[in-house]
Amino acid sequence: EIMRNPWKAAKLDLALVRPYLKVICLTMLLPIAFAAVNRSLFTGVSFAMCFVAMTTGYPFAVAEKNHMERLYGILPVKKRDLVLGRYLFVLMLGLLALAVSLLTQPLVLEAMGESVAGGDVLGAAVGGLFLFSLYTVFQLPGYYKFGAIQGRMFLYLPVAGFLVTLFLLPRLPASAMAAVTGSSPVLLGVLALALVAVMYGVSIWCSVRTMEHKQL
Repeated sequence: EIMRNPWKAAKLDLALVRPYLKVICLTMLLPIAFAAVNRSLFTGVSFAMCFVAMTTGYPFAVAEKNHMERLYGILPVKKRDLVLGRYLFVLMLGLLALAVSLLTQPLVLEAMGESVAGGDVLGAAVGGLFLFSLYTVFQLPGYYKFGAIQGRMFLYLPVAGFLVTLFLLPRLPASAMAAVTGSSPVLLGVLALALVAVMYGVSIWCSVRTMEHKQL
């Protein structure tokens, strides 16, 4: 029962964005070209996470456009479950985009003569998950607070984050990057997952609080 209602809410969100599935799939494939141009797996994955994070506002926009607040109000589902379902949908979307990127981009880079080591894939996976989480933990509470239209500024948050990453990353010493990704990959992954869990926990709490104070 704990997960059943959030899962149903996530499936409802999937139904809401069904008309935009082609666009969402395109956002997952376009970064392959970006990775090929830059010859960098991390840059390509970062771009993919930026792109897919920009689609997380679709369920909010569709619901707001079709005035679905009344429907949400009569559904036999708690507001908390609606929020958890929305987060579940967004997280699955991000993980799918990450998986597509990690499966396709290394193959393209290898075909172009670039060497992609296991540490590169792990670093891109951890970095991509962290960036997507960093974007969405701010986006979703913002959308819940202001709506898709008034909260449009949150749509461009991933762009700002990606540009910062794009311009700061080359300035970091290669030795420092190698030390971070190669010293203890397992510890790096565990710490990243723990931080992501904490960030999402705080974000969900804020979104639930906002929803509980809204009149559906």
